[in-house]
Amino acid sequence: MENLKERLKLIYSEEEVNEVWPSLKKLIDSAKSKVIKKRKPHWDEKDVVLISYADQFHEENKPTLASFKKMFDRYFTDKFDMVHLLPFYPYSSDDGFSVIDYTKINPISGDWEDLEHLSGSTRLMFDYVCNHISAKSEWFQKYLQGDPEFKDFFVVMDPSVDLSSVTRPRATPVLTKFKKDDGTEEYIWTTFSEDQIDLNFKNPKVLVKMIEVLLFYLEQGAEYVRLDAVGFMWKEVGTTCIHLEKTHQIIKLFRDIADEVSEGTVLITETNVPHKDNISYFGNGEDEAQMVYQFPLPPLVLYSILQGNGSAIIEWAKNLELPGKQTTFFNFLASHDGIGLNPIRGIIPEEEILKMVDGLKGEGALVNYKNNPDGSKSPYEINVTYMDALNKQSDHDEIRTKRFLVAHSILLTLPGVPAVYIQSMLGSRNDYEGVSRTGMNRSINRQKYDVLVIEQELTSTDTLRHSIFEELTKIIVTRKEIELLHPDVAMEVLDLDERLFAFKRISDDGNELLVIHNLANESVECKISGDYLDLLTGNTMNFDTHSPLDPYQFLWLKPIQ
Repeated sequence: MENLKERLKLIYSEEEVNEVWPSLKKLIDSAKSKVIKKRKPHWDEKDVVLISYADQFHEENKPTLASFKKMFDRYFTDKFDMVHLLPFYPYSSDDGFSVIDYTKINPISGDWEDLEHLSGSTRLMFDYVCNHISAKSEWFQKYLQGDPEFKDFFVVMDPSVDLSSVTRPRATPVLTKFKKDDGTEEYIWTTFSEDQIDLNFKNPKVLVKMIEVLLFYLEQGAEYVRLDAVGFMWKEVGTTCIHLEKTHQIIKLFRDIADEVSEGTVLITETNVPHKDNISYFGNGEDEAQMVYQFPLPPLVLYSILQGNGSAIIEWAKNLELPGKQTTFFNFLASHDGIGLNPIRGIIPEEEILKMVDGLKGEGALVNYKNNPDGSKSPYEINVTYMDALNKQSDHDEIRTKRFLVAHSILLTLPGVPAVYIQSMLGSRNDYEGVSRTGMNRSINRQKYDVLVIEQELTSTDTLRHSIFEELTKIIVTRKEIELLHPDVAMEVLDLDERLFAFKRISDDGNELLVIHNLANESVECKISGDYLDLLTGNTMNFDTHSPLDPYQFLWLKPIQ
């Protein structure tokens, strides 16, 4: 426990530490006596995560968590070892990321007993929205009322202060004006929206309060914890206010506490930023997050398939490194958010990014923009389902399926823990009705489903949903049985052809798996030789006589000795 106190001293003054340490120690000791669920000690090839909302499926007069459990048990249990439930707390905006109460479940989804029932079917990953809280929350409302308990809980700023150096993730003001109950007006820091009020971590009492929330999630059975928008936690005027050293120290403190209370808990940082900044959250490989989101992957895979050329992803993959075997990547292609573009700036030339954005807009994608320091705007996120991002509106379902599957083969075979978004698993197309209903671009990829309707579509053999679901099932189930796809197994990227993204996964004892993806809509000669077993089909293949790879074909090959 003494190490925790020393970590606190790297964030606050000794006087401040001494003031909050007794209450923090009490919280930690209490949590240690309550957390009884054993965590998996380490990830392996069977760890494939399903990303979903808790209210993804609905039935009349039934909590949505109960409906989700029914759907999970019926359709997903053989594919996914874990479910990442996006924020399931009461909220006021942003589909859950403006949390009103961290310790309650949205009544439409049920209660903690419903979540406990779901945990009997799968391991759970929680969202920890640690940077901000809803303007409708009790914390903020009590602050506006002048309650001394919540004094200095939020960042008040004179609007004349120069904040031009602050990194802006969205095209909204840094500060929002609020009127307090005593009639005074204050400008308060709102990184994401006027309904998402940033917490003031310079006040150590705020940190204690948020650690109490983290411990509560561990008590409720969270095994993976996603630290949402975590890079923005600490503010210093005159800086970018992102990736600051004290933000890293707070995450390290979270890691220390999770290790102390519930060893095996995995912290995952969500920082949609260029790769160098993103991997800084691994710390030294042992003291910060165990996983970081692999944000370059979604736009890189998309760009490569749209171009029919893997040069960019090949060079990027050659430079992927981890600081140690206590860390790995959280790989994904699609999520509740759009496809972020900032992570590939510096990997893909800007003119190529803009060209891709224009092409996708022409095919029905929506785009969100950010403000730059010079007053200009640039696209930061493409809003589209991954299915429709990969394909033209005029494409037929056969080619849609091929492109979609080769993309997901990349996801499932790269080093790291793969996560599949529920809309991808269901083969979803753009939901323009959702956008019209909410006025939010991101709703294009957040459709919710009546259980009877989606089951009918999944079981109708002539639908795209059925085809995608069946084909993705095959490769996910196969992946989980291949030890060489353990996240820690090394990768060697090969130079076969610029249209082929190929690599070997090589174990410490020299066993190999050769993975080849044809990214092009044309046949490509594969310049390898030897006899192989294709683990996806069970067929043996001889590459001295084998014909070229078909358009978008992918192979998982085990050498036959």
